[in-house]
Amino acid sequence: MGDARERVVIGEITVPGVRRSVGVARRFVRDAAPDLPAVDDMVLVVSELVANAVTHTASGDEGGRVEIVLTAEDGGYRLEVADCGGAGANPHVKVDPGAETGRGMRIVDALASRWGFRLDGDRTVVWAEFPAPAGEDRGRDPFSDPG
Repeated sequence: MGDARERVVIGEITVPGVRRSVGVARRFVRDAAPDLPAVDDMVLVVSELVANAVTHTASGDEGGRVEIVLTAEDGGYRLEVADCGGAGANPHVKVDPGAETGRGMRIVDALASRWGFRLDGDRTVVWAEFPAPAGEDRGRDPFSDPG
């Protein structure tokens, strides 16, 4: 996973950069991948990533947006959340596990098999990967919502 192998888009959606979009993102992932064993982990991860995008980046500014893409790849699934730009701040796991805030990326780190980010112009795309069960059939129809 994570390299240039075949990638099939299961679903993608663009949501406004507002707090209520966190629930929309959760429903999107649950509807796009209802039968995946890792769906509960994916739902929690998308919640954290969208909340972070709205709270810590220009996506939370008036007119901001957050893009969510769920793909199937060789060996698993990849969830990507793109924001409108973080003014140079990169996603990271906070060192202090007892901190009042900053637990979101710790949750992502615990639930995803791998995670990371890449810069795309002004945007930051945070990705998280989840393994597929052995022998899983990926022959499902794509799901998309233009947002």
